[in-house]
Amino acid sequence: MATIEFTAFPRASEGRGASRRMRRAGKAPGIVYGGSTAPQPIELDHNALIQALRKEAFHSSILSMKVDGATTNVLLRAVQMHPFRDEVLHVDFQRIDETRKIHMKVPLHFVNEAESPAVKTQGAVVSHVMTEIDIACLPKDLPEFIEVDLSGLDTSHSLHVSGVKLPPGVSAVTHRTGDPVVATAVVPKAAAEAETEAAEGEAVAAPATEAKATEAKAEDKAKKDEKKK
Repeated sequence: MATIEFTAFPRASEGRGASRRMRRAGKAPGIVYGGSTAPQPIELDHNALIQALRKEAFHSSILSMKVDGATTNVLLRAVQMHPFRDEVLHVDFQRIDETRKIHMKVPLHFVNEAESPAVKTQGAVVSHVMTEIDIACLPKDLPEFIEVDLSGLDTSHSLHVSGVKLPPGVSAVTHRTGDPVVATAVVPKAAAEAETEAAEGEAVAAPATEAKATEAKAEDKAKKDEKKK
């Protein structure tokens, strides 16, 4: 996976007034923290940041941040947006240590849903209960996303976190919540009712068919007896 690079600039002034002036000038205030270095206030080009934030990978990848000619690997940790405008109020980045594990939420990409027994033969609708998963790994092992294969999903079993195949070096963090459901398949109510009605119709039709067969045999026997006379 290619490293995502972006440029930031040192921020000399802080406070609400300074931040408002910065936003009017097309800049977004932020901070980078972590490691043995003190937190550093930064500013970024607002339009470039907005474009970056629209990319899924920017939220779940190691980022290469350039400030004053120096490059630092960071993770995006928090974004504060304006309540109703497409405007970044503040953004937080965390420096990473290549030798220490990190905790990150990474997106789930679901594949082979249409090929699953739940959809293909049982007419079910698949619900993606989770769209991202919390993982722990070394920075070098951080995946941009995790692919979830739904080809084996049916209506009798849900897919849990323990059933998701994780990349080497990556482990799921469930925060003592047991084994959360990732995806499940449910047959729509209308389809289930139609199936039940069909089954009931077959059950009603079976005795009637048997009765007709018995009646036909009786008539046939009566005809044979009549001929013998």
